Amino acid sequence: MITVQEFCKAEEVDEDSVYGVFVSYIEIYNNYIYDLLEEVPFDPIKPKWNSCSTPMRNTDFVPPQSKLLREDKNHNMYVAGCTEVEVKSTEEAFEVFWRGQKKRRIANTHLNRESSRSHSVFNIKLVQAPLDADGDNVLQEKEQITISQLSLVDLAGSERTNRTRAEGNRLREAGNINQSLMTLRTCMDVLRENQMYGTNKMVPYRDSKLTHLFKNYFDGEGKVRMIVCVNPKAEDYEENLQVMRFAEVTQEVEVARPVDKAICGLTPGRRYRNQPRGPVGNEPLVTDVVLQSFPPLPSCEILDINDEQTLPRLIEALEKRHHLRQMMIDEFNKQSNAFKALLQEFDNAVLSKENHMQGKLNEKEKMISGQKLEIERLEKKNKTLEYKIEILEKTTTIYEEDKRNLQQELETQNQKLQRQFSDKRRLEARLQGMVTETKMKWEKECERRVAAKQLEMQNKLWVKDEKLKQLKAIVTEPKTEKPERPSRERDREKVTQRSVSPSPVPLLFQPDQNAPPIRLRHRRSRSAGDRWVDHKPASNMQTETVMQPHVPHAITVSVANEKALAKCEKYMLTHQELASDGEIETKLIKGDIYKTRGGGQSVQFTDIETLKQESPNGSRKRRSSTVAPAQPDGAESEWTDVETRCSVAVEMRAGSQLGPGYQHHAQPKRKKP
Repeated sequence: MITVQEFCKAEEVDEDSVYGVFVSYIEIYNNYIYDLLEEVPFDPIKPKWNSCSTPMRNTDFVPPQSKLLREDKNHNMYVAGCTEVEVKSTEEAFEVFWRGQKKRRIANTHLNRESSRSHSVFNIKLVQAPLDADGDNVLQEKEQITISQLSLVDLAGSERTNRTRAEGNRLREAGNINQSLMTLRTCMDVLRENQMYGTNKMVPYRDSKLTHLFKNYFDGEGKVRMIVCVNPKAEDYEENLQVMRFAEVTQEVEVARPVDKAICGLTPGRRYRNQPRGPVGNEPLVTDVVLQSFPPLPSCEILDINDEQTLPRLIEALEKRHHLRQMMIDEFNKQSNAFKALLQEFDNAVLSKENHMQGKLNEKEKMISGQKLEIERLEKKNKTLEYKIEILEKTTTIYEEDKRNLQQELETQNQKLQRQFSDKRRLEARLQGMVTETKMKWEKECERRVAAKQLEMQNKLWVKDEKLKQLKAIVTEPKTEKPERPSRERDREKVTQRSVSPSPVPLLFQPDQNAPPIRLRHRRSRSAGDRWVDHKPASNMQTETVMQPHVPHAITVSVANEKALAKCEKYMLTHQELASDGEIETKLIKGDIYKTRGGGQSVQFTDIETLKQESPNGSRKRRSSTVAPAQPDGAESEWTDVETRCSVAVEMRAGSQLGPGYQHHAQPKRKKP
């Protein structure tokens, strides 16, 4: 490093230091760092994989591996494993630059035939190492070595998809480029806000590899200059406006200037101090200085043969010079002996120091060898950990994808369960309504059947009571003589004569035979404004009363059906039953019709009207036969009321050995629904 060629020299630099220039070239593609100067070895045994995770042929190109971004102990960012080439001239630097330029990723878009798809960084590193105190060797102290770096960054331009018409890989590259530029602008905005308003917001350098690599420059470890390129075409007005606004923001950001550290403890000019130098200009030699210290010689010119003073003066001057020379020789010998003693002591001290330094050097060499082994072990461990980290990252990506898929599936299942739960609740509500409706319907049906059964049983009991009364009357009659058996015609006439009873119409409303016929009046319902379903069962008997229920615009049915209920709002059931006094009692049961959730109709009963007819002389008794002899024991004869005569007839059947037969004509037996 000390032997420097003439064409590589630079002027106005520190002559007591040596210098070296190193260059490197990287690119940031899809937020990954690649070394453009790396020579990728070809491995015919290890299979290669392309972007589709399929093995490539051995003759295909093997893409370079991405590099990691690391931080040293001084918090400076650097690319681990990046190739650095030492150059001696500008020609070598340009040769290295063009060698990496050929590996840059470019592609054809709708706007640019050779569009750069990545950010490129060309680093020029200048290393200054001072010489030691003797000026012969480089000082082996890392603290005294100074490194300066110049980074030339070529940022890829922002793209709009609707203009570039990018798709596939081009679209992905454009998205990563725009994202890194947006992160750079965000960092600029946060820096400006922190400087203008005194805030301490965290700058998001780690969101992009571009900003993370140059975070030391923005934090005050360097200077930053930005060159903006614009296109004067009118179609690029929006892009130019955004770029100019970004440049305006960057002008307001102030970066602290770094402080240069001085190289301390070294004397300037030490490189040429120990080198032999000749007389320069009018500088006197050492011999001239020594000769000038002797006394001057007198004039040695003898003009007269009898001159006796010149030679004695010359002899005296020479003796003085000889004496002075002898004194100087003695002094020189003394000083040389003393200097020799000092040199001997210095040699002994240097020898002991050399032995001591050699021992320390051996120890240091052992320590260095141990540290090298440790470094190699740590590097292997680091590579293993990096490989594991890469595998874990891939596994994490797979797990995250599975997690997202499972979450989507879980959300779908939850939505499906919610829909099923809603359908279930609606179905439960519908079934509950149907159950309630069916329950009410069957309760009413059971009540109706119980009432019908009670009425039937009452009728049967009443018939039995009448039979017993008739049988008792026949048994209690006196038997004077055996009557002749009448013919069938007379028997029928007699039975018909005995079964004749008054009309079921109450006596209060029986018209005179000679009076004109009375027009029957109909009783108007109180709810004649609505449409009604008039339910009259076929088993009902037609009464001949003057007052008759009449509902206009009613649908008369014998059996209730859904079609009739759907057309009306009101419902009326005509129900007949036998009262306790033997008269027919008509009940008009009214109700409102409602639509159910299941699409049917339900009836809610609200009112009951009772139509009943009575005889004014209901307490009057009639004999059971037209002629009845007096009882010998003085007991009262059997009597029957008018109601019984109006509703019961007795008929003697010929050939019967069990007595007369009975048949109930007033109330026929109701059929079971």
